[in-house]
Amino acid sequence: MKIIQFQKHLENHDQPMFVEADIPSPIPGPHDLLVRVEAVSINPIDAKVRAGRVLVPEAVDTLGWDAAGTVVACGAETKLFRTGDEVFYAGTFMRPGANAELHLVDECIVGAKPSSLSFAEAAALPLTSLTAWQLLFDRLQVPIGKTFDTGSLLVVGGAGGVGSILIQLARRLTGLTVIATASRQESRDWCRRMGAHHIIDHSQPLRQQVAALGAAPISYIASLTHTEKHLPELVEVVAPHGKIGVIDDHDYLDVAPLKAKSVSLHWEMVFTRPLFDTADLIGQHRILNEVASLVDAGVLRTTMTRCLSPFSAENLSEGHRLVESGAGIGKVVMSRAAIAEIGGADRRVDAALQDAATALHGSFG
Repeated sequence: MKIIQFQKHLENHDQPMFVEADIPSPIPGPHDLLVRVEAVSINPIDAKVRAGRVLVPEAVDTLGWDAAGTVVACGAETKLFRTGDEVFYAGTFMRPGANAELHLVDECIVGAKPSSLSFAEAAALPLTSLTAWQLLFDRLQVPIGKTFDTGSLLVVGGAGGVGSILIQLARRLTGLTVIATASRQESRDWCRRMGAHHIIDHSQPLRQQVAALGAAPISYIASLTHTEKHLPELVEVVAPHGKIGVIDDHDYLDVAPLKAKSVSLHWEMVFTRPLFDTADLIGQHRILNEVASLVDAGVLRTTMTRCLSPFSAENLSEGHRLVESGAGIGKVVMSRAAIAEIGGADRRVDAALQDAATALHGSFG
């Protein structure tokens, strides 16, 4: 099969970042699915691994931790899927990524692809949806349901991949007032389209902007980018006994100022469950299935804003350049099939983004 290998620890974009190669097709383990990959999306973690800022096992020679495709073979002990099923998932960086024709993944971290989306549109969702869901409902423990009066949520970096889903989840599934930060007009427009009630500029002082909104106290903050820079201001605007959730990487965080307000700090790392093979590993399967149901019900939308085709080292390099530019909105996807336009499902969802029905299906653990 063909794969796109990455040149390890390469920061310089002037050098070839990827090379195409042929290797034998992998054989599923007992709990594995063998997936024919139709589309992948590119995330900051891909660039960090490529540049050596996140270390992975030596055997990991392909990136790609967001994929959608079709199951072509199942391990002997699999129970959740069968050959021919269309799936989407984030995988784990302890195994080779999905920038390949065929890819192995544990079925417990795989969900059924939303039937209303193309493979490309679906591939934009898994990693960011899992991160946003786990941050909002597991780490920050925001109650699900419109009837709960839970104050406001501040989303720092609302136009990125995680922010785009987090805004939707908070607006559609909770009683929170959603305040997103964005500094450019196109980013502000995107956050509004995702459902944010208010948008403020994180390049300007936050306290005055928050006060001017007259919104409910900020009980929760999701700091998705540049937390080290913004933390002093976040301490100023968070309510006493509030919660701050963090997903980005830092050399140092001074958390001592949180004590006066009894504010708690919560980390979210999407790969924790597969990395440590936790007892609740199947929780990711359940979350992805719920996300798919919400997409198909018109409650959530894909966040794909750019689709590169076909699968190639050149297009993957371009995807990494776009992600590392720091100016991206939504998600960049690479697809085997060309896509004529972005957002077939978007048009149906846009009307629902004003205040769609928010019934949940099932429980999570």
